[in-house]
Amino acid sequence: MNEKLINLLVNFSLEDSASKDALSKLKELGLPEDLLSFYSESNGGEGFIGKEYLILWKAEELIPFNQEYEVDTYAPGIFLFGSNGSGEGFGFDTRSTPYKIVQVPFIGMELQYATQVADSFVELFERMNQSDGSLL
Repeated sequence: MNEKLINLLVNFSLEDSASKDALSKLKELGLPEDLLSFYSESNGGEGFIGKEYLILWKAEELIPFNQEYEVDTYAPGIFLFGSNGSGEGFGFDTRSTPYKIVQVPFIGMELQYATQVADSFVELFERMNQSDGSLL
């Protein structure tokens, strides 16, 4: 995990690193290196980044949670990795390269409501840290 990211996670509860099997599955999906790097050192976590709250799901939960939320049905091309704890999910928009980070509501989940909030996983943390409490 890069030092810049570590400095943004001072009020964030981190888990132990993800298993090699879980990391392998995420790598097979083609997820970005900055996410894989994070999960190689911490298997999710939650807390405040600036005034924003973030819950990052465990690596083993990512695929099942995306299936349970029926993301492929309601927002095809989005792969969720966490939430703000208030009804909004964060995910990668896999329809373009490199993948952008979007925020999408869990209730009424549709592509039209997916709003780009960052260009990368690390930038999401940076933007949250600079936010006044309204990331969008």
